Amino acid sequence: MDAITIRDLFDLTHSRAGEALAAYTYPWEALEHIGVIVLAVGTSLDPARYDHPQEDVWIAKTATVYPTASIAGPCVIGEHTEVRPGAFLRGNILVGDGAVVGNSSELKNCILFDGVQVPHYNYVGDSILGYKAHMGAGAITSNVKGDKRNVVVHGERDYETGRKKFGAMLGDFAEIGCNSVLNPGTVIGRDSQVYPLSCVRGVVPARSIVKGERGVFAKA
Repeated sequence: MDAITIRDLFDLTHSRAGEALAAYTYPWEALEHIGVIVLAVGTSLDPARYDHPQEDVWIAKTATVYPTASIAGPCVIGEHTEVRPGAFLRGNILVGDGAVVGNSSELKNCILFDGVQVPHYNYVGDSILGYKAHMGAGAITSNVKGDKRNVVVHGERDYETGRKKFGAMLGDFAEIGCNSVLNPGTVIGRDSQVYPLSCVRGVVPARSIVKGERGVFAKA
């Protein structure tokens, strides 16, 4: 049976969105509510620890945000997180503590758990990235099908999501290799690894290795 529920993929104690996410069964069910979740988190933050530089944007005082980064709300940037030059945060974004949003990376409608790294030229849209997930340089989440139809998650059975925009769900500790493409509706299980230059779709079980065209293998 596919282990792709929110509790299968994520340790919810590692995100300020954890309590809100716990209300859903599958992670894609939360995508249309991310903006509301971010606003609820933002308005609950301690102003002694968070700056509020513009409407619906909260940035931890311990975070490092370079002046050439572009940030639109709703957006929360957690403590000790780094947002590097040229990053483009387009709204409906919750970035956890100790995360890295890299130079020229683009984010929209997504939740990044604590410790997530999207450090170099990444696109993350309509996605949730679990605790300490990492995307190598140039890796992207493709969030719209070419035929513009609703996204279906292909696992042991097909899961109709009812969404035209749905990127990827990365379980805790997932590792995505450089220049890989996660096709719409991809779900990567906890502690799984995708080799560089891979094109991935569907469900990758926990503790697996995706070796491009060679297939999916269980970790030793």
